Amino acid sequence: MVELKTIFLKRGKEDSLNRNHPWIFSGAIHHSDCDLLEGDKVRVLNSEGKFIAIGHWQIGSIAVRVLTFNNEDIDSEFYEKRLATALDVRKSIGLLREGDACGINKNSTYRLVHGEGDYLPGLVIDVYEDTAVMQAHSVGMHVDRILIAQSLKKVMGDNLKAIYYKSETTLPFKADLNQENGFLVGHSHNDIAIENGLKFHIDWLKGQKTGFFVDQRDNRSLLEQYSKGRNVLNMFCYTGGFSVYSMRGGANLVHSVDSSAKAVELVNKNIELNFPGDKRHQAFAADAFKFLDEMTTKYDLVVLDPPAFAKHRDALKQALRGYTKLNAKAMEKMPSGSILFTFSCSQAVNKDQFRTAIFSAAMQAGRNIRILHQLHQPADHPINIYHPEGEYLKGLVVYVE
Repeated sequence: MVELKTIFLKRGKEDSLNRNHPWIFSGAIHHSDCDLLEGDKVRVLNSEGKFIAIGHWQIGSIAVRVLTFNNEDIDSEFYEKRLATALDVRKSIGLLREGDACGINKNSTYRLVHGEGDYLPGLVIDVYEDTAVMQAHSVGMHVDRILIAQSLKKVMGDNLKAIYYKSETTLPFKADLNQENGFLVGHSHNDIAIENGLKFHIDWLKGQKTGFFVDQRDNRSLLEQYSKGRNVLNMFCYTGGFSVYSMRGGANLVHSVDSSAKAVELVNKNIELNFPGDKRHQAFAADAFKFLDEMTTKYDLVVLDPPAFAKHRDALKQALRGYTKLNAKAMEKMPSGSILFTFSCSQAVNKDQFRTAIFSAAMQAGRNIRILHQLHQPADHPINIYHPEGEYLKGLVVYVE
């Protein structure tokens, strides 16, 4: 066993760890046997010196992210086992698909590692065709990035040509790591990946998250089923995932809106990639609230998928007001018989609070609505049963009368 620095907990503070919760808060720590550097691997003992866990030390309210509750080395073998298990899960649920001879139903876009949901807290890995985009949300995972990349390449073999590290904006800024994005393994100029038979340009160099919102895949497929013959409005469209699916679903027209001109350029590229020359689509660079106020087109299928309104609990009340206002504006303009797909990706907002915000929006708009579906993150964004905080995406599909 590699010798690690040791943290001792206060008496009685191991209860949540005995229930396999993967976070240790700073208030639970009594002392350490030596000075700690952010990103250090630490062995955690209770007040009586009994082994509890091993994890990454970090500065902040969450002081340790637990990697294992076993007394084992955190080495290449450890990461290979965790990554291999994560890959097996994705294979078992049918996410890796070659499709038919024409590529119909092919899928080469998925999340391989979802932090605590895959027992690798602080790490996200998304796969786009033969490129993996790796993102660290903790200094510990940043420190281990080369080891993780090597382990990932070993697990995936020739199916993986490149690993791109994209953590400039996700690492704690106080750590002052001066991290730059770049390839850790190989190199790739191919920015096209396939999701359920549809092609998308993935901007992992400068795009949001890892370059694409993989977590809406199942919800995009559901939208496709409702799109035939409808006028579709996709607000906060980013890369246009919902727009592309609704085009394939047979929409009458599809309008995409985003405040970013670069996002509008990207959605147009993705529409052209799948439906060259198709005149049903049009994109607008505009503020969402202003667009809803001024729109004259009657949209009977609307998607509201805004960025997180609440990054932390202090912003919760303001966020709920924002969701209510946004949804009320949309409902006011929608014809009777319309369908609204509405989402929140704010972890601080729970399902009941979001549902109450939509209830308030319906009341403000003077509309009757029926809930058709309650939506959530897909299976490649698993929730660790011992870590309910991992459930972040929630959505409703409502019928507006």
